[in-house]
Amino acid sequence: SSGINAEYGESCFQYDMLALLAVLLVACQAADKLPNKPNIVFILADDMGYQDVGFRDSDVITPNLDRLATEGVILENHYVMPQCSPTRASLLSGRHAIRNGFWIGNIKPNEEWGLRLNETTLPEMLRRNGYATHGIGKWHAGMYTWNHTPAKRGFDTFFGLYLGAQGYFSHKRSGNSDLRDDYHDENGKFVDDVRLDLNGKYSTYLYTERAIKQIEDHDTSNPLFLYLSYTSPHAPMQAPPEEMQRFSSHMVNSSKSRRTYATMISIMDEGIGKVVDTLKQRNMLDNTIIVFTADNGAILGKKGSNYPLRGGKQTLFEGGVRAVSFVHSPLLEKTGYTNTNLHHVTDWYATFQKLAGDEPEKHTKQQLPIDGVDIWDSISRGEPRREEVLMNFRDKRMIRENKEHEFRRRREVLSGQPRDAEDDDEFEDDAGDFFVIRWKDWKLFTGSDYKVQGWTTKNSLGSKMLVDQRGVALEGLEKGGSGTKLFNLNEDPREEVDVSAQHPDIVKTILDKIPGYKAKMTWINKRTSSKAGHQNGIWKPWVQDE
Repeated sequence: SSGINAEYGESCFQYDMLALLAVLLVACQAADKLPNKPNIVFILADDMGYQDVGFRDSDVITPNLDRLATEGVILENHYVMPQCSPTRASLLSGRHAIRNGFWIGNIKPNEEWGLRLNETTLPEMLRRNGYATHGIGKWHAGMYTWNHTPAKRGFDTFFGLYLGAQGYFSHKRSGNSDLRDDYHDENGKFVDDVRLDLNGKYSTYLYTERAIKQIEDHDTSNPLFLYLSYTSPHAPMQAPPEEMQRFSSHMVNSSKSRRTYATMISIMDEGIGKVVDTLKQRNMLDNTIIVFTADNGAILGKKGSNYPLRGGKQTLFEGGVRAVSFVHSPLLEKTGYTNTNLHHVTDWYATFQKLAGDEPEKHTKQQLPIDGVDIWDSISRGEPRREEVLMNFRDKRMIRENKEHEFRRRREVLSGQPRDAEDDDEFEDDAGDFFVIRWKDWKLFTGSDYKVQGWTTKNSLGSKMLVDQRGVALEGLEKGGSGTKLFNLNEDPREEVDVSAQHPDIVKTILDKIPGYKAKMTWINKRTSSKAGHQNGIWKPWVQDE
């Protein structure tokens, strides 16, 4: 009997050891798949509609985006800010607009503000961890001093525009050129080379070509951060005629602006495919994370489609702030699915900081508190990390007269802003005071004069642009909303039915969050601008660095 028990005990011990080894093996395999300072390619589209990709049954041709998204992880609830500058500032700082000052909206041409210099930018953080950092395309985070420009904010090189828009062929804004090639020479001297020689060449092609060159020239002994911030499909609506025929001839029932918009996206899509092919050719793709997102939704109208969501750019309805987005990487543990966890554009900073192994306390420049959270496991394993996302919080009492150092000099200031045909990033955004947030499945609006818009049809077809799902025309869509409204996004993703009266407890729970966010809110200076920003036909900084 004792022999049998001993034999039984020994076999159990061996079984337990085998089970333990199996668990350890699985854990090791999972650990091996975790990235070790992976290459990061972050691709940003400009004013692109939620529906305007093939994998959402769009008439826009996007085979490369479709393949990358369906083979990766589609982010169904990836939130951004409703305009260009605030999204970029939030991405670059890892801090919400209420902290970095961009809660007020876009930087307009000639304005004297930007992402503050005490912010540790995403490329700055990655570069101190051994990354080669290259920025391409649209900056739109401030340019009134040279120290606010991208090659002085952490990028080894920058090729693109400082402002928010320009002609795709002329590379001009208000008649002045803004396509630059910035870098530091072998002696460390900053060089700003305005590329007048590229006049007439379509900018989306130029951005793709530069991205390919940076990958081809990259020293693979170091990790790469490539920030590819296309201007497509932001206005002005411009595309090569031969590409219009190639990419939009099937859109016989669409407006010309819709067909041009679609072509601009398809050209970008083709370029992204070439960038990914180059990563493969350099054997870099296996250790690369590719993130694609729009900076905000499409403008409500006959160009882009945010169907079936409500609203568009500049609004805090889902069509303005829930971006088309996905992640593609062989490093992901789980792929080929749609992830419904909540994510915010600020989360990328925290995620990349963790993957890069950054230890902010060891650096001389103080790291300001970030708002993003590490979402790698949320995407790679489907483990939720958030239950709320602040859309925006505006309080004009937090605007003060300019007293900081950069405003001490008196300069001739502009009373108005230059306007370009088809320009849409200078819309009036000095709305009222409001607070908009998503908590779990609940979305709450409260305050005054928040922008109200309706819905677009699928693929933005026909004349019924502003209709609800029953086809009834809506009135007063551009008027400011006021009061408190609550939507259940799980049951009402189109934000059609205000249920605040039915759920006073939910309303109170969310309203009680306001003081906490107010405590984090930063003062901002009253906007000032100067016509000194364009000299001899070129946009350039006009305030001396201190």
